[in-house]
Amino acid sequence: MKILQLNIWGGKLGKQIIELLEREKPDIVCFQEAIVFPNDISGDLFFSTLEKFKSVCNFQYSFFSPVFGFSYMNQKADFGNAILSKLPIVRSETIFTRKQYIENQDLLDGDFNIRNLQHVEVEYGDRVFHILNHHGHHLMEHKNGDEETLRQCMQIAEYVKKLEGSVILTGDFNLSPLSESLQSINTVLDNQCLIHDITTTRTPLTHKTEVCDFIFTSKDVIAKNFKVYGDIASDHAALGIEVE
Repeated sequence: MKILQLNIWGGKLGKQIIELLEREKPDIVCFQEAIVFPNDISGDLFFSTLEKFKSVCNFQYSFFSPVFGFSYMNQKADFGNAILSKLPIVRSETIFTRKQYIENQDLLDGDFNIRNLQHVEVEYGDRVFHILNHHGHHLMEHKNGDEETLRQCMQIAEYVKKLEGSVILTGDFNLSPLSESLQSINTVLDNQCLIHDITTTRTPLTHKTEVCDFIFTSKDVIAKNFKVYGDIASDHAALGIEVE
């Protein structure tokens, strides 16, 4: 089973994202900053929507967890986290870690730190895998975290501890690998970026160079071929892993 993780930056570079997906052929992709229109208009003028990636790259199953809605060219759109899968999703759930869904977010003002955790279960071979996806709380000044990021990471860690079976947690956490906040998750799951000494998960589209995107795996998961892709499909790099 091959899993790919990417903050897609609102789908601004849709063509490049599709090229990456078509080349790598992941079984599951976990996206942050995905956009969905209820009437499935393409939105290709400024960005590619979740439906575009789903249809072009042949993902039969999907789960979308919006954090807020907004108006775009006289249409209603939703923005949030998404999991696309070629394997059947047998269960899905959204857990908000900060605030709740906002119907009409003012894009020029307001608190954009509405955060949730996605959880789907997929069957692979004779096992059930828990796939979790999260977009972490954003602090403008740094990636060291604060009391709020610590609270949310502890909430996620406690949620993971209650799951029975294999767990894979992905996301742009907006935190450095050894921050106090992320340590609460590092003690529960294997942080593949730490294991492989990754030095950046950003691309040349930003001046930032930190590691802030992650794939975590539970101790029972046999993970191989973990990598950070060099493709410029977002201001974040894509991460990939294969699971036996």
